[in-house]
Amino acid sequence: MRLIFSILGLSVFSMSILYPQVLGRNYGRSIVISQQGIAATSQVLASQTGAQILARGGSAVDAAIASNAVLGVTEPMMTGLGGDLFVMYWDAKTGKLTGLNASGPAPRALSPVFLAQHDIKSMPQDGIHTVTIPGAVEGWYRMHQRFGKLPWKDLFQDAITYAEQGFPVYEGVDEYWKDPAMIRALEANAESKRVFLPGGRGLRTGELFKNPDMARAFRLVAEKGPDVFYKGAIATAIVKTSEHLGGTMTAEDLASYSSEWVEPLSIDYRGWRVYELPPNGQGMAALEMLNIMETSPPSPLGAFSAPEMHKRIEAMKLAYSDVHANVADPRVHDAPVAQLLSKEYARKRAALINSNRANCEVKAGEPVGSNTTYLTIVDKDGNIASWIQSLYSGFGSRVTVEGMGFALQNRGASFTLDAKHPNVLAGGKRPFHTIIPAFMEKGDEHIGFGIMGGAVQPMAHAQFVSNYVDYGMTLQEALEAPRFFKSNAPGCDVYIESRVPEQTLQQLSERGHVIRIGREYVETMGRGQAILHNSKTGTNYAASDPRADGAAIPEPLRP
Repeated sequence: MRLIFSILGLSVFSMSILYPQVLGRNYGRSIVISQQGIAATSQVLASQTGAQILARGGSAVDAAIASNAVLGVTEPMMTGLGGDLFVMYWDAKTGKLTGLNASGPAPRALSPVFLAQHDIKSMPQDGIHTVTIPGAVEGWYRMHQRFGKLPWKDLFQDAITYAEQGFPVYEGVDEYWKDPAMIRALEANAESKRVFLPGGRGLRTGELFKNPDMARAFRLVAEKGPDVFYKGAIATAIVKTSEHLGGTMTAEDLASYSSEWVEPLSIDYRGWRVYELPPNGQGMAALEMLNIMETSPPSPLGAFSAPEMHKRIEAMKLAYSDVHANVADPRVHDAPVAQLLSKEYARKRAALINSNRANCEVKAGEPVGSNTTYLTIVDKDGNIASWIQSLYSGFGSRVTVEGMGFALQNRGASFTLDAKHPNVLAGGKRPFHTIIPAFMEKGDEHIGFGIMGGAVQPMAHAQFVSNYVDYGMTLQEALEAPRFFKSNAPGCDVYIESRVPEQTLQQLSERGHVIRIGREYVETMGRGQAILHNSKTGTNYAASDPRADGAAIPEPLRP
């Protein structure tokens, strides 16, 4: 037997030498291709739910809501009823792209003065004073009213069932639940400890997790619609929870909430039109980064060569410095979006890049004038939902609504207390937001995509676009390819996955980059999904990131 394996090994080796151009590939998963709809999410059960909704005649939006609800159960640290939502929806018949901002403001009574009175001198990162109005449920309903087909109440049955009967914990979720720091954070809130640390510890891979309180909350939403969340029993529970912890949220804060239809921003990148949502999100950082990258041709040495990666890292620093200096709630601050996204401004910023040296002291220019869940769905008609929803940090604020089984987001942590900054905390104001859905198109190809993960998102978006457009990668290859990550513009530190060639790492180090090498697939590099609809052939293509527990699952044929 040992001899046979040796001979087989030699046979395969010799074939790889004779035919290297046709054997093997440099990415792991295959693209999912179907004439039917496809649901791509970060968790298999959620993708399965989305595919089944499509098979029942549901629209891309119906499937997105149902998948999102299941993710709230199976990834309770990432997403759920207590978070915010952003959406881009492409209508295949009209070719129109619609944007929705369902992010919530700070409670009206929350202010720097209030925090100072409680001896809080910097914006807290968790706890009740980081909680903003959750916009997801109202956003789901607005999308369903406009683009849904199936009855609202039918979209939550799987989420209710998984919450009541339980689901086996997946590997990616296990990583969060067994983290000692996360356990300590959850223990600090009695309700979080009761709900999310059964038996006094985090759940492990394969263990069954049940959340009957969350099942109750989803059943209320299914039966009574969004009013129960903003004016009814769930609203009462949220306000009661806030009051018990000394928070400022009132019934009026919840009852007056409404999401907002917005016009997506876009740029041309080498013939492709790339879209992001406008502030208060950071999507324009991806667009500015691409504009800067476009000022020079792609490196002929490849996407993972030192010249190309150096350009991407330096472009990211310039774009992030601009966005962090300018982006806030557009209702109170008018950011110079057109100037920041102009090609002329990109050329000025690109001129600051030294091809031989990393810039460690990047400053914002002077233009004139998280933990998240992303999913994308295409239905049989070619309509695409690019959909992102989040609690921000793991388990958000780490405050769980009493008797309802879900955590409240900590989006308020993104405010600053610097009175001179456009993103300074104020009651009724929305904070700077990290979560961003994306879309791109050229000719007959239309792609909904997103890569979630706090600050990583714009740079991950730009890397994905460049991989696909500049280097001819497939959707899956572009999504799976090794990435870099920096949490902010200043400094020369950069985190890079180990699959980048050693020669590239060495040459980047020689340019002054201070490199931390991660494992092959690092969750903090972002967890992405992508779907392409070809409007000429009607064929759909989908990719799901191996950094998550998800899959792209086609709509099954009806029996």
